[in-house]
Amino acid sequence: MSPTPPKPSKQPPMNVLSKVIFSSRWLQLPLYLGLIAAQAVYVYHFWVELLHLMEAAFGNQHALELLIKSIGYKDSVQVTGLNETIIMLVVLALIDVVMISNLLIMVIVGGYETFVSRMNLDDHPDQPEWLSHVNASVLKVKLATAIIGISSIHLLKTFINAANYDEKVLLWQTVIHITFLLSAIAIAFTDKLMAHSPANKH
Repeated sequence: MSPTPPKPSKQPPMNVLSKVIFSSRWLQLPLYLGLIAAQAVYVYHFWVELLHLMEAAFGNQHALELLIKSIGYKDSVQVTGLNETIIMLVVLALIDVVMISNLLIMVIVGGYETFVSRMNLDDHPDQPEWLSHVNASVLKVKLATAIIGISSIHLLKTFINAANYDEKVLLWQTVIHITFLLSAIAIAFTDKLMAHSPANKH
């Protein structure tokens, strides 16, 4: 006869202080709702910029002036129509908005799932692939990677419009971008070491 499997030990009930401390995680809920509101602002800003771009493409001078002001573009002669540089800077600005929006989604969904409560999306057809194995370490690396992407877009915008920036600004933006890159490498390397540490093998 096979031995009877031992009964799982019953967990002791949580005391009042433990319940209060554990329930305090819900204080983060207004923060994530605030990020959703910020996401809505980014969506509005994206469509405003896109509308101005479309209007400027059809010769609307006021929309062109708004675009030039928003991207900080300057030229030695008066700009009377869209050129390749302006289009490129506006498109990069739109991509920048999308990447920041993606970063917000990762923080909202991943942060809520990791630190507040499970959303039970295992059977949902639209569940993000990365959410199935998200934890604090994975979220940290993904956020660092997203920040590098956003910094790259900003740096590219600066280099395209370099004539309107001081050399110190160009230098410091490059240094900051390299710092982000080194920080992401350090975070990924640290997480790799922790994943292979002897304590995690038991």
